[in-house]
Amino acid sequence: MHIRNGYLFLHESHQVYKIYKLKILIVRFSSIGDVVLTTPVVRAIKNQLGFPEIHFLTKKSFSSILEGNTNVDRVITIEKSIDEVVNQLKLEKYDWVIDLHNNIRTASLKRKLKRPSKTFKKLNIRKWLLVTFKIDKMPDVHVVDRYFEAIKGLGVKNDHREAEISLSECDYVDVDKSFKISSKTYVSMAIGAQFATKRMPKSLLVELISKINAPVVLVGGQMDTELAAEIVSEINRKDVWNACGKYNLKQSASIVAQSFKLITNDTGMMHIASCLIVPVVSIWGSTVPSLGMFPYYPSNSSMFSIHEVNGLSCRPCSKIGFQKCPKGHFKCMNDQSLDEILKRVN
Repeated sequence: MHIRNGYLFLHESHQVYKIYKLKILIVRFSSIGDVVLTTPVVRAIKNQLGFPEIHFLTKKSFSSILEGNTNVDRVITIEKSIDEVVNQLKLEKYDWVIDLHNNIRTASLKRKLKRPSKTFKKLNIRKWLLVTFKIDKMPDVHVVDRYFEAIKGLGVKNDHREAEISLSECDYVDVDKSFKISSKTYVSMAIGAQFATKRMPKSLLVELISKINAPVVLVGGQMDTELAAEIVSEINRKDVWNACGKYNLKQSASIVAQSFKLITNDTGMMHIASCLIVPVVSIWGSTVPSLGMFPYYPSNSSMFSIHEVNGLSCRPCSKIGFQKCPKGHFKCMNDQSLDEILKRVN
């Protein structure tokens, strides 16, 4: 029995019988960056297994990332629980469930579906060693390559192309009309992140933006609106604009796509920028690139730079971040070299 051209074949008495076209469920519930980084796997499965039918299960709040992705035939969403969809998923009788999340929820889902599965290894013990004892046993590979490890038994290989996000005409933001600037003449800056210890403090942002020799557009969600407004009011420049909370995720991505560079914390927009082939200046606080979530540019590593404060005994303090520095000094951000960052911007 083997897979060829998207069909399962059965060998019997030297004859080959075509059984049916493959149907595959890929699971990744969150977050923005993680879902974005599954798209190379989706594309490779689609192209290398003969265009099987691919369904993708994620949280409703992240479903827009997959809208317009021609490699995904159906996006299935949940609000909180897999019980919202498990009965309909059972009816699909998937040939494979590809679990790229690997948590208690996906383990329960696989038990209930009772279908063959492949599962991403999260390396939780190695992450714990790194965060707790600063012992780095993480593999020196991007998380995308680790996703591919989960499906190597299917004969699918990394095509070493960027991740994907589809922007439609309705996602397009006319930056000339909105900000009176032309495409590729400005820097976009993603000022937010879910956790405070991944965000540059306001004082540092103000100082950095003041020294950038180009117009700047601040992008972010509703939670970043107040901070962005304060930054704009403190900077004596007329070419700094606050776009935070005024546009949805894909519209913000459109603004980033038209910039000549993105400055960003370790956040989802960093990974979206890599899909759009926009150069990235990434600034790291409590998290570290060695966890495998650095910008994904498989064909050109010169497209991004990483800025972090090395030599801190307290870093990384978490694999995802905290809402307050556990040590109180926040040196991982406060001690960033603005000169080094500006060299990659100006």
